[in-house]
Amino acid sequence: MNATERDIEILRGKRIALIGCGVMGEAIAATLLRGELVTTDQLVGAEPYEERRQLLAERYGIRMLAGNAEAAEGADIVMLTIKPQSLGKVGDDLRGRLGRDQVVVSIMAGATVDRLHAALGHERLVRSMPNTPAQIGQGVTVWLATPSVTDEQAQAVAALLGAMGEAVRVESEEMVDMATALSGTGPAYVFLVMEALIDAGVHMGFPRRIAEELVLQTMQGSVQFARESGLHPAELRNMVTSPGGTTAAALYQMEKGSLRTVISRAVWAAYQRTVELGQPAAGPAMPQQ
Repeated sequence: MNATERDIEILRGKRIALIGCGVMGEAIAATLLRGELVTTDQLVGAEPYEERRQLLAERYGIRMLAGNAEAAEGADIVMLTIKPQSLGKVGDDLRGRLGRDQVVVSIMAGATVDRLHAALGHERLVRSMPNTPAQIGQGVTVWLATPSVTDEQAQAVAALLGAMGEAVRVESEEMVDMATALSGTGPAYVFLVMEALIDAGVHMGFPRRIAEELVLQTMQGSVQFARESGLHPAELRNMVTSPGGTTAAALYQMEKGSLRTVISRAVWAAYQRTVELGQPAAGPAMPQQ
């Protein structure tokens, strides 16, 4: 049985509620349906804007509701695909309305387990951090489950998050914060490098369209080559760096400009900001089990 068949079996009959159907909520629904991991009857979405509800209902054939509590009722997995500033409102809607056997999965940056517990009054929680490529099923999601989440629920969550790309389970909440700074924010770093390379190509005289094509394929091919070769990035870099050559000249300027240090400091700044976002935790802490 391959991974897709296994995941389909794990998710068979499971009802999934998407609380907040913005970009990520829609992406999750689309990915699950496109991969045929679930049927339209297994999904229900909660969205406050009527036009948005109608659009998603017509586009995907799933049931869309205005009320968060109504959408969550009877669901096996309740996904909070909302912005962090909406947690208070959603918590007010769901607190006391969630069943003990339901598992709540959050994709909110900086929303710690303690904050989720304080807002929802619920113990079976999963904190996860996907990234932008998850919208096309090519992302990576780091996730953490509280002790009360059962093995069966954890398998269902892994199958659900795996539909968006790779799902990596960790045991430390600190690692979710670190992943937010590395893989969660990471696409922005890549896009910035892409933009800089394209601009450099235009500066040399390429039409922007051709510069974009060259850079995009170079990035995609390099990542695929790195995956398939299994070599350390330093080994791959050495393979294309001839003594006294063009690559050596380019890399010298990058090292002279402290590119590695700038990237390291950027990731560390993102990590610190993630920790800061998780600080204001009102209410009781998550009970230890």
